[in-house]
Amino acid sequence: MGRELRGRFAPSPSGRMHAGNLFTALLAWLSVRSRGGTMVLRMEDLDPDRCREEYARVLAGDLEWLGLDWDEGYGTGGARGPYLQSERTDCYAACFRSLEERGLVYPCFCTRAERLAASAPHRADGQAVYGGRCRNLTGGERARLAQTRRPAWRVRVPEEDVSFSDGHLGVYRENLARDCGDFIVRRSDGVYAYQLAVTADDGAMAITQVVRGSDLLSSTPRQLYLYRLLGLDAPEFYHVPLLCAADGRRLSKRDGDLDLGALRARFSPEALTGRLAWLAGLLERPEPVEPRELIPSFSWEKIPREDILVPKGLFEK
Repeated sequence: MGRELRGRFAPSPSGRMHAGNLFTALLAWLSVRSRGGTMVLRMEDLDPDRCREEYARVLAGDLEWLGLDWDEGYGTGGARGPYLQSERTDCYAACFRSLEERGLVYPCFCTRAERLAASAPHRADGQAVYGGRCRNLTGGERARLAQTRRPAWRVRVPEEDVSFSDGHLGVYRENLARDCGDFIVRRSDGVYAYQLAVTADDGAMAITQVVRGSDLLSSTPRQLYLYRLLGLDAPEFYHVPLLCAADGRRLSKRDGDLDLGALRARFSPEALTGRLAWLAGLLERPEPVEPRELIPSFSWEKIPREDILVPKGLFEK
């Protein structure tokens, strides 16, 4: 018998959601609801400089306005909380200690400029591959560097391929040493890095299905490696296409593209859901619909695999 289906939506409360965030949230919700699973809402507020509690409250209100509910999580509670990453530091610290005690992490004293200078050639997505500059420092060298600089901590990765079958995009493979290098699990300011935190959270919350944007596809092998090191059961992953503006640029919070404040002023929840569902291939026309009306006919086979160009004027009234 398989594990109980438990999905999640885990946004970062660093500003108002935009249409692309909502598109992913809708697909994550439909995937869980169409199979009678449990939906969890977790706020990924790791970055203290960008994330705010007031953003989390607004974000939850936007989801409720659209008709996307959740069974446990932020504002609802549950047995596997807390559901704010800023309140889960003890969990991350325990995972970090487990890695440290087995000699699987090491301190990295590189500045950003040194990291880039010592990196292997960049990957196709533009991300630098860490070249291992601090991997084999002696105890004396580490002690000397620690006098003037606080280190980040990296996990050692082996020369091996990690592959998985994405529920939507099919097989994806990376060689950890060649394609990403030793990666950071704790920043120099003491904040635990996304890769460690999201793995620890999904493991502790018994998440069995993760639906998220395809821009996170390349981070999955790193997380699968951490699942293995920490002895956690990995979920199934479904990576969905990104929504792009008419000029081909991906929608982002940073640019204020189609944020929910503007969209709520223009559309009813049903009208907005209909537009998102049409982009997802779930409706033949962008006509008003409630999210629950889409549950019976939801299928991953209908969802595009390539990024989606949003027609000009679709989100204008």
